[in-house]
Amino acid sequence: QVQLVESGGGLVQAGGSLRLSCAASGRTFSRYVMGWFRQAPGKEREFVAAISWSGGNTNYADSVKGRFTISRDNAKNTVYLQMNSLKSEATAVYYCAADSDLRGFMFDAAGSYDYWGQGTQVTVSS
Repeated sequence: QVQLVESGGGLVQAGGSLRLSCAASGRTFSRYVMGWFRQAPGKEREFVAAISWSGGNTNYADSVKGRFTISRDNAKNTVYLQMNSLKSEATAVYYCAADSDLRGFMFDAAGSYDYWGQGTQVTVSS
């Protein structure tokens, strides 16, 4: 089992940047595919990005490609989401998630992930 704690959210102007962090407990962090999702008020939770066990492979939603970067540091049990050129539509609660599936696929469906953090609010002002 793994516990996830996000941090780094806040208020930023459109065009600005933020870096989210997600700290994980447990000794098997490197065996989880990690993902970031977001949920805006009144909308369903949507996929943002995922990263493979080693960090060598990534998967992004089309809406964030070229502006967001997911990375991980297995020695620190932490996954990051660097968000650049932020737009107002990025305003949402951002969630970190872990997938224990042994196949190591970077799924974009929330139902594929087993563990979730409590979320961190990101607000982009226009």
